[in-house]
Amino acid sequence: MNRFFLDNNAKKTDIFLKKYLNRQSNSNLMPPMKYGSLSGGKKIRSSVIIGAGKIFNIKAHKLLNICAAVECIHSYSLIHDDLPCMDNDRIRRGKLATHIKFGESTAILAGNSLLTLAFEMIVDKNYKIEHKSKIELVKALALCAGHAGIAGGQYLDLNF
Repeated sequence: MNRFFLDNNAKKTDIFLKKYLNRQSNSNLMPPMKYGSLSGGKKIRSSVIIGAGKIFNIKAHKLLNICAAVECIHSYSLIHDDLPCMDNDRIRRGKLATHIKFGESTAILAGNSLLTLAFEMIVDKNYKIEHKSKIELVKALALCAGHAGIAGGQYLDLNF
């Protein structure tokens, strides 16, 4: 993957995610959710998804909700990973970690909200994905994020 491909996909994903977040009902968790998910990063996962879509002749714009959902899950994992009870990092991508800026309990809730928002993005009726594919995507993302995936990996890391 060349740098232009990565940068272009990161920009598209960030634009989609920012618009999606802006359409959400206003809550006190929205600022830390935006802070934790729109804080830069290469969005390599999005480029992998869009690259795989090219193999199956699926246009990038039809995959952006999936890309954004995966980035929400990634952001949730980073927010939680930085917490004092986990890796206790104060800085993420050159700025204050979400729990330092907004408080620990708010960071936990923002991370949880990004995780659930990912599933909302997949099943959103505005994106034309057939029902069976939505179910398969939700199941795959749940498996990757849960006890056998990200959460399980963090558990192993903490107990190493």
